[in-house]
Amino acid sequence: MPQILIVAKEPVPGKVKTRLTPPYSPAQAAALAEAALRDSLRAAAAAPATQRVLALDGLPGRWLPAGFVVIPQRGAGLDERLAAAFSDAHRLRPDPVVLIGMDTPQVTPTLLRAAGEALERHDAVYGPAADGGFWLLGLRRPDPALLLGVPMSHPETGKHQLDRLERAGLTVHLLPELIDVDNAADADTVAAQAPDSCFAATLRGLGR
Repeated sequence: MPQILIVAKEPVPGKVKTRLTPPYSPAQAAALAEAALRDSLRAAAAAPATQRVLALDGLPGRWLPAGFVVIPQRGAGLDERLAAAFSDAHRLRPDPVVLIGMDTPQVTPTLLRAAGEALERHDAVYGPAADGGFWLLGLRRPDPALLLGVPMSHPETGKHQLDRLERAGLTVHLLPELIDVDNAADADTVAAQAPDSCFAATLRGLGR
């Protein structure tokens, strides 16, 4: 059984989901970010895990449920911060690590369970995102070299990350593709896919 690691930013207006502005205000974008984070945390809390870790840029708030270990993010670029989060979680508990972000509020405990089960048979598990990146990365034995130097927030981030895993000789299990919430159109699509989520409820409250 793996541990689940969520990498997230504190949902502060002007610092999260900036590509949602416009049409949304910074405060509205932050509300959507908080809702997406709540959904991600709830999915992780309901999935089997030996430990649940939140690698946070900022401070925890009332949105954080009980049962999570909070660690600070370290590093400059996203590749450094992801590598450090993997290393820090694995140092706390030397179990396989399944990592997700806060951009896929449609994630479910079933998907996270499938990722953990895949790590019993494979070295890595990978969830591609529709924008060319990835929404999940699981590693049986985390190693910073598997992430450092991979170009992040790039149309071919996922391709580069998969190439890195395969060049390291790892067996990789693929999960279904999900949509990251990057812009208003993404938000509408994801809310339609997960109508019972906090994210969808928040979006409806904004008149969408």
